Amino acid sequence: MRAQAGQALAPAPIDAVRLELVKNSIGSIVDEMVLTVVRIAYSSIMKDTMDLSSAFCDCKGRLIAQGLSLPLHLGSIPDAMDAVLAEYGATLSPGDIVVTNDPYQGGMHLPDIFMFKPVFIGTHLLGYGVLVAHHNDMGGRVPGSSAADSTEIFQEGLQIPMLKLYDKGVVDTTLLKIIARNVRVPDVILGDLRAQEAACRIAERGMQELAQRYGVEELERCFDALLDYSERECRRTIAAIPDGAYSYTDFLDDDGIDPDQPVQVTVTLHIAGDALTADLTGSSPQVRGAINSTLSFAKSAIYFAVRSIMDSDAPNNAGFMRPITVSAPDDCLFNPRRPGAVAARGVSGFRLIDATFGALAQAVPLRPRAAGEGGTTSYSIGGYDVHGKFVLFREAVMGAWGGGFHREGVDGVANPAANISNAPIEMVENTAPIRIERYELVTDSGGPGTWRGGLAIERQLRFLGQRATFQLRSDRRRYPPFGLAAGQSGASSNNLLEEDGGWRQIATKFTRSLASGQGFRHRTAGGGGYGDPLERDVAAVLFDVRNGKVSIEAAESAYGVVVLNTPWRVDEAATSAARRALQAARGTQGPQ
Repeated sequence: MRAQAGQALAPAPIDAVRLELVKNSIGSIVDEMVLTVVRIAYSSIMKDTMDLSSAFCDCKGRLIAQGLSLPLHLGSIPDAMDAVLAEYGATLSPGDIVVTNDPYQGGMHLPDIFMFKPVFIGTHLLGYGVLVAHHNDMGGRVPGSSAADSTEIFQEGLQIPMLKLYDKGVVDTTLLKIIARNVRVPDVILGDLRAQEAACRIAERGMQELAQRYGVEELERCFDALLDYSERECRRTIAAIPDGAYSYTDFLDDDGIDPDQPVQVTVTLHIAGDALTADLTGSSPQVRGAINSTLSFAKSAIYFAVRSIMDSDAPNNAGFMRPITVSAPDDCLFNPRRPGAVAARGVSGFRLIDATFGALAQAVPLRPRAAGEGGTTSYSIGGYDVHGKFVLFREAVMGAWGGGFHREGVDGVANPAANISNAPIEMVENTAPIRIERYELVTDSGGPGTWRGGLAIERQLRFLGQRATFQLRSDRRRYPPFGLAAGQSGASSNNLLEEDGGWRQIATKFTRSLASGQGFRHRTAGGGGYGDPLERDVAAVLFDVRNGKVSIEAAESAYGVVVLNTPWRVDEAATSAARRALQAARGTQGPQ
């Protein structure tokens, strides 16, 4: 159709094939950012655990794509990007790189350093390459800067406000000197910062090549189309949830300061058409310990929970976030006031995800999984080896997923919101004066259900240096991971310290000294089960017993399945009787 005089031609629709190519190209660029850091970083937490995330945002700061990294960073990057725009507006130039770790200016906790590199096509600002990564140390009172028993952010380490690390290509050596002087392992921290910088330059190069191929105008049209696509898919998912309000309350064992005071996590999901509002009213007020979570991190938890029930491959971008609103009262656990401590905020974010799954299960019971292990356990050991050299080692220990409808729990993997990995034993022993004496799945730890919860992991280590400060953050001992649809809870977590020739139980969160030769044993929680355990397939129970995941005793007591060995088989008559007895004992109608 020919346009009338004085009328502008409407832009032609974007070709679907081209849009898919652009989407995958940007995805490859942000993935390459992560892999660049993994290849050249100094610390194990980046190289092996991969505690980092990458993204590309457009010139308006809108998240266009996120790399193969941590979903819990998904909602934090847009807030951090907003803080960059508020600080610098349109004043950034080619060659600039901005950094910050301030939780109260778009960050999450001090070890996570955000880095932003503007990408220019000539004089036109196309967007920003973003890389956030967890660093081994940011100073503070405890090596690793992540202690749960800090009571204010000033104890947690060096706060970096929104600053230029590079100004028109010239590095700020003063900022680097300040960082180096305030951390315990400056060579590692500065090396990891250079790895982040390299990743941001990868984003710059990749997006410039993409703009050269398609043109800036066409590329920016694709940005808008990708945002609209993710928004439509998210709205479609929410519209399939019945309208109403769905609430769930879960608890954290403690705040790291008072071991006898549980911390409440409450979420209410309001569904109205194709929009969702998550209200965190009812959650505990801001606590003294360091498990307070910034609102940006709480948003990430909600976004992840909603994303997990989607059946679409729409990219994780700002369009996906448009139909979702997250609110929390001022001065509460998920919206703290400075100088509240936030170093161990991860455990609160993981619990918020579990609570959101509990709420979603009331509306769409077949979609969410039961609670997983409660989030990664995080520990750091800072001390001196046998030669008197200071060594700082940090590790995250992964556990299990809960069971779901027609989905078994998964054993020995990261919480899906973390998407990181356990460090190999050989790497740990090469990096730090530590010997790993036990690393195994725990029998009978997965919550019984029609679909069993994932098994817990037990990791036992021994410190072989002279002396050290040992910090650990865990949870899910007092409140084990819940099951769904009559599924049972997973096993609780545990911490044991070797003292005077025996093993003594210690708190879920602590900072303490570690002596030469002293051992420590941590057990993650097991995932919750989904569905009635008495409806679990008998052959599946036998399979678990033969593989050491369920004991013969638990097969009978939890599942009503009588297993015989030599040879392995199920006693059918005894199993029928056992299941009838269990049904009668709990007074419910079960399978016949």
